[in-house]
Amino acid sequence: MNELKELGVAEDSAMDGERLARAALSRLMEPQDAAGLALVQVAGAPDALRIATGQVTAGPDLEREITSLLAESGAGSWAGMAAALKRWQPRIPDLAPERDLATMARLGGRLIIPADELWPAQLADLGIQEPLCLWWRGQKQQLPAAAQSIALVGSRDSTSYGAAVTGDLAYSLAQRGFTVVSGGAYGIDAHAHRAALAGGASAVPTIAVMAGGVDRFYPSGNEDLLRAVANQGAVLAEVPPGSAPTRYRFLQRNRLIAALSSVTVVVEARWRSGALNTAHHAETLGRAVGAVPGSVHSANSAGCHRLLREGGAVCVTDAAEVAELAAPSGAGLPEQRTGAAAVQDGLTLEDLILLDALPLRSTTSVEKLSAVAGLGQDSVRAGLGRLGLLGLALSERGGWKRGKV
Repeated sequence: MNELKELGVAEDSAMDGERLARAALSRLMEPQDAAGLALVQVAGAPDALRIATGQVTAGPDLEREITSLLAESGAGSWAGMAAALKRWQPRIPDLAPERDLATMARLGGRLIIPADELWPAQLADLGIQEPLCLWWRGQKQQLPAAAQSIALVGSRDSTSYGAAVTGDLAYSLAQRGFTVVSGGAYGIDAHAHRAALAGGASAVPTIAVMAGGVDRFYPSGNEDLLRAVANQGAVLAEVPPGSAPTRYRFLQRNRLIAALSSVTVVVEARWRSGALNTAHHAETLGRAVGAVPGSVHSANSAGCHRLLREGGAVCVTDAAEVAELAAPSGAGLPEQRTGAAAVQDGLTLEDLILLDALPLRSTTSVEKLSAVAGLGQDSVRAGLGRLGLLGLALSERGGWKRGKV
């Protein structure tokens, strides 16, 4: 405990210790540092920080556990704890988690960790690559489940065609109650965020996942847009305030964009593009991937055509086709569709709409369900009562989620 205090980590409670340790570790370790993430899973964040900063020595049993975890997760082998400690050691003098948390508080932001209610449950699908924490600027409300989130990504040097298609998709998806997820960059990302804000019918119309610290909106040309995203939706990063948006971090944040969403749509992309990296992450996670076709003469559509030709994506041309990928008729949510098919056959249209709006894992409020489903709050309450009697909806701690019939 004294060692943590020397690093600026105050142990007021177990949760404070966990939060501050993860804040420090997010500065000490790069995103997707497999050895570091395995160390946290095996030892817990506070002890992992002590080990990573040389305050406590890791024994051979712990190293064997980390080796086994890395092998089971497919992360491969590692060079051992000595090599990892050498990699982390230069950053130890810069650790000041309480300062970072104070910076976020001044900005009206916060740090969330997996133990928090606000943590997006779908990030657990990343397994060992789940981020240590998320630095968050935005409304203090539950992020939507993956089924209600769509990622729209593409070229920074988008064409007028790409801009128009992105605007149509994002606006229409937001009108349907989906949250549009993107990376806050120029081009397709910016068009997606802007249109989602204009059409937002959900509580969180859009989410921007950043490659650098959220204390500084990057790129600077999108500062006003990203400030609007923070005011109405959320701006997230797994790196602490002051972190530079390096090329490596751009690639690593792509897995978060894919994991937060049920569908990743590539609107425009060159033959080699970061957007294709996001699509690859989505495929790895078992998420749906859509690609918008373009002119065969356009270099900005070469990546989309590549995805379609290699069979990694479905051709999409409008919001209805994207929404179908999120919950395909008769296919999406197989556990509920198959086990409860007979029960659902007798539901009214309103109850079916409400059932589709219910999240699978985390709970949500009547107010949010009203916005997502496009129903009045009285209709939502009545519908939840009917679905509850059928076992299709469950009430937990004042919130609602889908039942498992």
